[in-house]
Amino acid sequence: MSRKRAIIKGTFILTLTGFATRFMGFFYRIFLSHTFGEEGVGIYQLVFPIYALCFSLTCAGIETALSRCVAARAACGKDKEAKELLYTSLFFTVTASALTTLILQRYALTISEAFLKEQRCKDLLIILSYAFPFAAVHSCICGYYFGLKQTKIPALSQFIEQTARILSVYLLYLYGTRHGIHLNVAIAVLGLIAGEAASSIFCLNALTKGRILPAMSRFHFRRCLRHGRELLSLSVPLTASRVLLNLLQSIEAVSIPIQLQSHNMELSQALSTYGVLTGMALPCILFPSAITNSVSTMLLPTVAEIQALDDRRELSELIRKITSCCIFLGSICCVTLLCFGQWMGNVLFHSSMAGDFIITLAWMCPFLYTNSTLISIINGIGRTKLSFCINSASLGIRIASVFMLIPVFGIEGYLWGLLASQVSIFIFCLLYLGCYLRKEIRKN
Repeated sequence: MSRKRAIIKGTFILTLTGFATRFMGFFYRIFLSHTFGEEGVGIYQLVFPIYALCFSLTCAGIETALSRCVAARAACGKDKEAKELLYTSLFFTVTASALTTLILQRYALTISEAFLKEQRCKDLLIILSYAFPFAAVHSCICGYYFGLKQTKIPALSQFIEQTARILSVYLLYLYGTRHGIHLNVAIAVLGLIAGEAASSIFCLNALTKGRILPAMSRFHFRRCLRHGRELLSLSVPLTASRVLLNLLQSIEAVSIPIQLQSHNMELSQALSTYGVLTGMALPCILFPSAITNSVSTMLLPTVAEIQALDDRRELSELIRKITSCCIFLGSICCVTLLCFGQWMGNVLFHSSMAGDFIITLAWMCPFLYTNSTLISIINGIGRTKLSFCINSASLGIRIASVFMLIPVFGIEGYLWGLLASQVSIFIFCLLYLGCYLRKEIRKN
């Protein structure tokens, strides 16, 4: 299969699954907002920076590095080494996630009080800690299949994860309602565990049927060390990038309600505003990004393969076409959200505030949807440190808007900061990739 057909096929499968899961998640968010209220959703959203931070620390970097290494091995016909890379990544990620689970359980109260500034998050963090070993297995196996440009297993696992998450929460809610038990937003965190557990079991079963998992018994420790050095050399910058970025995002997320109080808001109102932004408005903005995220996932191994074959002109043509399509998609979504954003907020979420946020955030769609593909290309050519610097600078702009603009302009100041950060990423990525391609083409 040609690289173009592989990208189109993989993107189609992942996009179809992405839209299905986001469609399910969209109404799941509505269910949560109606069941637990805006403040409950705000408390639930507060634990997600910790979730993202722990996930980044344990497996996000390894998954991306594994995808790139497997793609390079597959291009050279070294299927056995590709499997060995998978075994090595599983060893590292499962070990790291188990340690993370123990640490999070021990210091849940400290994190809730000192960092999240909300003691009610303690129980949520303890429950959340059990999800990481399952997430580690799931992410590594998906990274392996992405490197092979086989999207069937990752797509199905994504759908199974979302289905198990929503179904488990809804069944718990029905059980509590029928038996007169008052259940809080903690059941939504239980749903995260159910989703990760179901998807990891499915992925392990796929490896067993594909006769990949049984071969682990013949894997030697020396090979683990050799492959481990290669994976770590690529994944450590990515992991450090993800961890630092998530630390900054955590600071950002925790500081928004605090700074909103500096803008003469009560705590409950600040949490409600934060919940509307992150639990209602942003999911609407991010809904169409299922397409661009799918393209980004397929781009990384494809770019690594093209780079291994040293075909710079094909890479240049690929970047031009992908960028144009993403900008076009983002422009259509921007116009649509500007026209129907207020209606979506009022009808879907019963919140005029959500409608106002959607209209303001709509302007960043052309940049937001294109940036994910540009960053994926930069990672695909091995410039992981540069992508870290770009994302750090972007988050710096957002954090500056939290501390400098929110006290003066309220939440609108933060929305302006979001737009400025996405525009900055877009401009820098285009400038760098243009210079990189001109330089490489002259070499040839």
